[in-house]
Amino acid sequence: MAITSANQLELLQTAEAVAREKMIDPGLVVEAMEESLARAAKSRYGSEMDIRVKIDRKTGRATFTRVRTVVGDEELENYQAELTVKQAKQYMADPQIGQTYVEEVPPVDMGRIAAQSAKQVILQKIREAERDRQYEEFKDRAGTIINGQVKREEYGNVIVDVGRGEAILRRNEKIGRESYRPNDRIRCYIKDVRREARGPQIFLSRTDPQFMAELFKMEVPEIYDGIIEIKAVARDPGSRAKIAVISFDSSIDPVGACVGMRGSRVQAVVNELQGEKIDIIPWSEDMPTFLVNALQPAEVTKVVLDEEAERIEVVVPDEQLSLAIGRRGQNVRLASQLTGLDIDIMTEADESARRQKEFEVRTKLFMDALDVDEFFAQLLVSEGFTNLEEVAYVEVDELLVIDGVDTDTASELQARARDNLEAQAKAALDHARELGAEDSLIEFDGLTPQMVEALAEDGVKTLEDFATCADWELAGGWTTVNGERVKDEGLLEKFEMSLEEAQHLVMSARVLLGWVDPSELEPDVEDDAADDGDAEETEA
Repeated sequence: MAITSANQLELLQTAEAVAREKMIDPGLVVEAMEESLARAAKSRYGSEMDIRVKIDRKTGRATFTRVRTVVGDEELENYQAELTVKQAKQYMADPQIGQTYVEEVPPVDMGRIAAQSAKQVILQKIREAERDRQYEEFKDRAGTIINGQVKREEYGNVIVDVGRGEAILRRNEKIGRESYRPNDRIRCYIKDVRREARGPQIFLSRTDPQFMAELFKMEVPEIYDGIIEIKAVARDPGSRAKIAVISFDSSIDPVGACVGMRGSRVQAVVNELQGEKIDIIPWSEDMPTFLVNALQPAEVTKVVLDEEAERIEVVVPDEQLSLAIGRRGQNVRLASQLTGLDIDIMTEADESARRQKEFEVRTKLFMDALDVDEFFAQLLVSEGFTNLEEVAYVEVDELLVIDGVDTDTASELQARARDNLEAQAKAALDHARELGAEDSLIEFDGLTPQMVEALAEDGVKTLEDFATCADWELAGGWTTVNGERVKDEGLLEKFEMSLEEAQHLVMSARVLLGWVDPSELEPDVEDDAADDGDAEETEA
């Protein structure tokens, strides 16, 4: 495409033709032409010059101008594109630094090489404009379903024609062992659209859980209208899936609406997903109830929820265990994805055995610590007592309900429990001092002798050491490693310390040490720190 200064109207005609063909703004093509003409002029007049070209959008006339900027005497580096104030005075009345002097220069005729270079510049600009247009078109369509036509397959990845661009369906985003031939129609979920150097990359998926959700939205008008909402989706692509739905209209059954007349709606989705079996579950705000629904078709006897650890314990009848777990753990894995909780499944026999073991451990604790026989220790455990602190500091009336326990016996039990606890505290304190625990840590309010001992065993021996600890280091927590939740054991977790309590203690220690300004803390932390300080002064 040779562009000459004599052929001015042809510039605009070429720009319009290219813009129509590539479906981009004609202004972008004209800008590319201006840039290419300026580059050709620089090769003629000198690359050091600042040559600019402006093409009239009506006549096609190209105006070539040379621009020079006014700079200070010491800043003059390129005399072809810059002027000093003194030099500028011969062209301008009152030149100021930063102003520009523009003068028109004769247009240049492009030779063959310059025309070829101009063509490359224009083509490059057009390619960039096409990429921008594609990205702008598809960036807002991420998270929706698109219909396309298979163009080819490369190393297991399918290249799909999606109209004004190409998209890629990676091998691991296909369901099972799906295979496609060129020109096959395909329906996919737009998972991601990225702007990259080689153009926008559109990534498709058929295994993403949201693909199934979008298919239901297309098949079930109530979901599209917002009467029914999909709350959670979990998939084992090509095999089984679970979807939780809720209705905001009490007259509409969410599960029935998704199934459709004689299963027509859900069957349409199943056919698209290569026969994937779908369990449609009513969603509930009550997590245990939701989990019972999610584990269908298995029956659940008992559910124990630990919200802080985001774990849930499920007890099922012995004969239901394999059904609850599912083939290769599929059922419980999907239920876990659906609820966002780690699920432990045990049979009634396993739970009974665990409870029996706990009963025996607590019985032995009371026998050894309170010097009572096995029968009496079992009575205490049966009444719900789990540790010595409960026996030592409970109201006497709660001990009197036990058969054969009178006031004197209750008082004796409490005295023995307190003596034992004091002995344990003294032993823990002595051991902590042997390990090097300092008084600043031992006398810190909020830590028991057993806690101080546990800290000293881990190298935390001073209040300064304690103040540098993170709350999760003390109370424990959970982290996600390679997609799996891993337990972090806390130094004081066995004392049932919560994350909030750990944070409170650490901040109080930092205030006492002067590391933190008390005015920046919540009132309760500030007050506790002040009380600790008063106590220290009194002792002093």
